[in-house]
Amino acid sequence: MIENFQGAMTALITPFKNGKIDEETYERLIKRQIKNGIDVVVPVGTTGESATLTHDEHKICIEIAVNACKGTGVKVLAGAGSNATHEAISIAQFAQSHGADGILSVAPYYNKPTQEGLYRHYKALANSVEIPVLLYNVPGRTGSDILPQTAIRIFKECENVIGIKEATGSIDRCVDILAHEPNILVISGDDAINYPILSNGGKGVISVTANLLPDKISELTHFALQNKFLEAKSINDELYDINKALFCESNPIPIKAAMYIVGLTPVLEYRLPLCEPSQENYKKLEEILNKYYIKGF
Repeated sequence: MIENFQGAMTALITPFKNGKIDEETYERLIKRQIKNGIDVVVPVGTTGESATLTHDEHKICIEIAVNACKGTGVKVLAGAGSNATHEAISIAQFAQSHGADGILSVAPYYNKPTQEGLYRHYKALANSVEIPVLLYNVPGRTGSDILPQTAIRIFKECENVIGIKEATGSIDRCVDILAHEPNILVISGDDAINYPILSNGGKGVISVTANLLPDKISELTHFALQNKFLEAKSINDELYDINKALFCESNPIPIKAAMYIVGLTPVLEYRLPLCEPSQENYKKLEEILNKYYIKGF
């Protein structure tokens, strides 16, 4: 079960066109990921603007991802997070019934549960499905922090909880978790520090940059998992500029702009309250993208 969710994973953007999901482009983007060595795709995570999708749109994205990956060996880790536990459970059960291989569930946002509340939330979620559950900790976005002892408690008490996507930006946090529970799956949620997390015992990445450069993120991750750390570090260093640029404004504003600039999406469209980047940052992205070879479809 854990082995299915190691490696290179992509936090997919959700392309829009005229206010609706651009389903054709979405499918093409997923097939491009498969073609370029990605192990797992992650539809409707926070990079997929899940907070502003309707429940029906959320389900459409999961179905498209499952159908696109069918028969390829690439797994689908479907986003199933909410600040209401019953909503997260509903999405998770839909994902399971429609063929997703696992779910990624972001910590409940805005309402700031206690550590006990987080434990109960994830226990209820894990008990509602049989497929693997990966916790997702990104306190800078949610306002709640799944502390190491809480993540480990959930991991030990819930058989299908396999690990945590750590996006605190803290290497110390990852060291802390693995020092106290070496069997938990720690997945990098910060592209700039993918290599340090992998070299410390992390087993994969869920990458924003992989939307653009799935081949490079795949190579980096696979080198690290094969203990070829010099090769992995070299790629991580090569990607440093683009990794930083893709967070010059709130994710997924820059990555969607970058995808449009290089021709991977036909229109640049967000759902409010997100909007296009500033002209200054758009130009910065254009300049940095000139340094990289972006594979097409």
